[in-house]
Formats: sequence, structure tokens, C-alpha cells
Amino acid sequence: TPIPGNEKTVSKVVNELIRRGANVVYEKMYDVHVSGHACQEELKTMLGIIRPKFFMPVHGEVKHLYKHALLAETMGIDRKNIIIAQNGTVVELSKKSAKTLSSVPAGRVLIDGLGIGDVGSIVLRDRKHLAEGGIIVVTIVVDSKTREVLSRPEIVSRGFVFVKESEELMLQIENAVYDILEACYRANVRDWNVYKTRVKDGVSKFLYNKTHRSPMVLPVIVEI
Repeated sequence: TPIPGNEKTVSKVVNELIRRGANVVYEKMYDVHVSGHACQEELKTMLGIIRPKFFMPVHGEVKHLYKHALLAETMGIDRKNIIIAQNGTVVELSKKSAKTLSSVPAGRVLIDGLGIGDVGSIVLRDRKHLAEGGIIVVTIVVDSKTREVLSRPEIVSRGFVFVKESEELMLQIENAVYDILEACYRANVRDWNVYKTRVKDGVSKFLYNKTHRSPMVLPVIVEI
């Protein structure tokens, strides 16, 4: 069975083999599967043919690399000439030696639009959170001088619930936000960031208790 993405290449090889007179058995004829990875005896054959002085197994998990290295050792390759490198390991090769040096940053690189590798882990975490739970935006209009709330909080839901079908829940969120703001006002809280944090934490806790879901909560304070 071809590895996903290699179907056209495999089909081209099958056609070429048949063109040259080979009898090719493949998955569309019978319910068969052959691994695309070499087995132990085939790896031994390659090591016996090439007889390398230095050896570095690649591809697979750490357990596979170590097994391959042990196999190479049984084929007569000196243990000190076998290198097991990790992703990012710098390997220096010459005619007389092979050794590992320092490491460089390595890993998955996300291509996002025209940007390559410019999306960090925090952005990816936020996207995952949005995809799984949606978002609730809480907009609060306040007097910049007196710090009084000038109107009811506005609640916008995207990917969490459909507002017209959840009007009671939206009203409960509004009331919860209003209670949090009143508590901050009575406690003479002066920092808007504290307001935002308490609204975010309070609404998140309220929604989880009500729905057992955890949307992203984004408080927005508009000063007039």
C-alpha cells in the first residue's frame, strides 16, 4: 500500500516494471501489504555491501535508531564510529572522523500564508483553544473619570453558542459580568487590567459550571 502522497510515484514505478516484463503484485489486485521499510536482513545486506567506516542511522523513533545502531555493531562497525543524532544535532564529518558538535534549533516549521516560521507556540495554543471552545467577547463601556459602568455589558459569541438560541445564557453572563464589575468598583480597584482579569476568570468559571465548556473569554473595556 503506497504511503499517502506517494500514490502517483508508486503507480509510475508499477507501470514501468510491467512495461519491462515484470509480474507486479499490488494492493488493487489482492488484499496484500508490504512495508516500505527495510527489514533486519535487508539492512544487514546493505551494511555488508557498503561496509562503512562510520554509521549514523536516520529515520524513525529513538528506539528504532538504537536498534539499527546495534545491528550495525553486529556487522563489525566499531561502536565509537556509530553516531546516534537527535533532531538539531550538528555532525561533523571528515575522511578520518565523524563526531557530534553542538545543537541548533530544529523542529516543525509552520507555513502560515506568506509567513514561514513566524507563528509561535502561544499563537498556536490560542488557535487550538478557539477551534475547540470558540470565543466570548465581553465589551464594557465605562466612565474614564468616575470608573462607573455606563451600560449593560455587551456579550458577543463566536463558535461557542448561537446567541438567538441562548438568550437566557447570554443574560446570565451579563449579570455575572455586572456583579464582578460592581465588586471591583466597591473595592475601589483602579487598574483596568485587574477588571479584565477578574471578568475573564469569573466568566470562564461561570461558563464551565453552566456548560462544562471552556471558550476563550476576551474582556474589552471602552473608556468614555
